[in-house]
Amino acid sequence: MSRFEQFTVSVFSITRYWNKIASEEMRGLGLKGSYALYLITLSSVKEEITAARLSELTQRDKADVSRAIAQFQQQGLVEEYGENRYRAPIVLTEKGKNLTRQIRKKAQHALQMAGDGLSEEMRQNMYQALEIISSNLKDMSEDKPNLD
Repeated sequence: MSRFEQFTVSVFSITRYWNKIASEEMRGLGLKGSYALYLITLSSVKEEITAARLSELTQRDKADVSRAIAQFQQQGLVEEYGENRYRAPIVLTEKGKNLTRQIRKKAQHALQMAGDGLSEEMRQNMYQALEIISSNLKDMSEDKPNLD
């Protein structure tokens, strides 16, 4: 298997299985698995953020973020929007904060199990390498390089 194939298959495999685990956890709450990332991100940021900023931080489609927020509001996980929906800050309710703590615990447990057999040095190197690869690919995609 070429380096490209190994990288691509590994990244897609990780994404697939992570989404499957998240979906199983969130299904019981009546939420999509991808919404776990939104809740964790909302609980992690120090400043108030808008739907547009949440979309940027999670690298997700604005329409998906908007659907998630609407569902969060219906379930009482975030406060209702005011007049200006798109620019209004998204604020977790106590119910949302409690749920997010549960999701974070489960995510940490899943990461612990997924990293079984990795030394701390291997783990740090892996995250550093992924960050560099992600940054380089982002730069390449924005520069629209010729891959010939």
